Amino acid sequence: MSNQTRVAVDRRAFVSTLLAAVPDALVVTGLGSPSYDVFAAGDRDKNFYLWGAMGGCTSLALGLALAQPDKSVVAITGDGEQLMGIGSLATIGAKAPKNLTIVVLDNGHFGETGMQRSHSSLGTSLVAVAKGCGIRTAFAVESMDAASKVAQHVNAREGTAFAQVFINADEPPRALPPRDGVFVKNRFRAALGFAPF
Repeated sequence: MSNQTRVAVDRRAFVSTLLAAVPDALVVTGLGSPSYDVFAAGDRDKNFYLWGAMGGCTSLALGLALAQPDKSVVAITGDGEQLMGIGSLATIGAKAPKNLTIVVLDNGHFGETGMQRSHSSLGTSLVAVAKGCGIRTAFAVESMDAASKVAQHVNAREGTAFAQVFINADEPPRALPPRDGVFVKNRFRAALGFAPF
């Protein structure tokens, strides 16, 4: 079923609720709206905002999860970006970090390039793709209540989880996080106890 016929949740409310429930998680955001949503929920030094790296969110989150196995890592990205970086799911399935949760905010459109329909609104099930790549805990989210289910996976660190969150195809006002990549990198490294470089 495409997300054209699904009940959808409010993206900003979902992200805000999720992040409030996982205050210690390391968060990697995808290009565009996921970054705006995470920033709108409250800027933190443990947020790593990606600018101009479409398709790279889950790969970066995988590396972070492997490097920081005792910390919860959350990738928050969009359907268009996840489709562009679809191969990362196979590597994530093979590596199976226990501390990684992937949250795909799926409005069925490429929001940053003009709202063209994405493959997830044309028959592609990202949950089925994730499961096919070996991510056993993969599920769809169609209500705000499920934010607590996603948060439980984040906090438990008992296995990789993948949540395809069906959101409204709207465009909330942009809340722009810092665009200075060096600043974001150094702030994030400092939060992990590493010196800047």
